[in-house]
Amino acid sequence: MEKRTDGYHNIETLFYPLGLTDGLEIIRSDEKTEFTQSGLNIPDSGKPNLCLMAYELLKEEYDLPPVKIHLHKKIPPGSGLGGGSSDAANTLVLLNQIFHLELSEKKLAGYAGKLGADCAFFVYNRPMIGKEKGDVFEDATVDFKGLYIAVVKPKNHVNTAEAYAKVTPCKNREALKELISQPVSQWKETVVNDFEKAIFKDHSNIENIKSTLYKNGAVYASMTGSGSAVYGIFEHEPKKLEKVFGEYLLWREEF
Repeated sequence: MEKRTDGYHNIETLFYPLGLTDGLEIIRSDEKTEFTQSGLNIPDSGKPNLCLMAYELLKEEYDLPPVKIHLHKKIPPGSGLGGGSSDAANTLVLLNQIFHLELSEKKLAGYAGKLGADCAFFVYNRPMIGKEKGDVFEDATVDFKGLYIAVVKPKNHVNTAEAYAKVTPCKNREALKELISQPVSQWKETVVNDFEKAIFKDHSNIENIKSTLYKNGAVYASMTGSGSAVYGIFEHEPKKLEKVFGEYLLWREEF
């Protein structure tokens, strides 16, 4: 990670799709376009929801009729799990399907990139390395087959802008593509999340989650991007996480 002259940061990060999703429904409307939401509360940013922004973005170039968009929120906001970005990207994908726009994956990713640096990843929805502002992608090869991935979301929220303001850029690190080509059991010593050092100073409970995942058998654990969620990768199904954390999410990667 390093600071850019335009105020942003050049990053190198692994994007990996998990089985956690929000619910998104889009139907034609005989009235005006409407957005509704249920499930987890989304903090008010003062801007329209990204799903509505995605619709308006396509409407600028295509003669889209009014629609009703309903979002059922299950991915915790402010967790670093990309919930809002995935909602925006999948709005574009659904609109493309519903109205037969015949937009290519590359074209959809271009629109998604206008909504957020990481949005395009959720159009591709396969393991990828994000570079520059996180908006330049290349396919990544990672083998999680048979492994378990646990995600723990603390109650506190990490502000993304604050996280970037406090991070210490690191240069001359070995390319992430090479590091993740090694067995996951070796990542602990080589694959580093640069946000953690600053975030852990202000949020010791997040650091405690990471260390607890290791104590319970994780071969690798890290904060998700700028946080606040933390994930652990296990070779065997963890048995005691419910007693330790109460609530957590767990997947077994089949492919």
